[in-house]
Amino acid sequence: MHLESFRAYCLAKPGTTEDLPFGPDTLVFKVMGKMFAATGLDSAEFTVNLKCDPDRALELREQHPEVQPGYHMNKKHWNTVSFEGALTDGQLRELIDHSYELVVQSLPKKVQKELHNS
Repeated sequence: MHLESFRAYCLAKPGTTEDLPFGPDTLVFKVMGKMFAATGLDSAEFTVNLKCDPDRALELREQHPEVQPGYHMNKKHWNTVSFEGALTDGQLRELIDHSYELVVQSLPKKVQKELHNS
């Protein structure tokens, strides 16, 4: 998956916005104001930080060398995923979906309702 298809996939999700809150080199995707994905725009390798269930994060890291503890993030809840490795586009989309859903589930019920009604 390339950066543009990753960007389009994220932006197609309800309530998603993109932003550069950490400067011009880090693109962040948020759902209802909460981050679910971030990528460096000036990195040699295309990697994305994605939120992940802590138990699943450990499992993924054991199974896939492309999945590492989150760079500059809480390593219990975030993975840095290489989008240039052996993971398929389907697997990458599933990891994006998982991150998005975890963040949606953590939103206040009122905000979740706004999201589902939009």
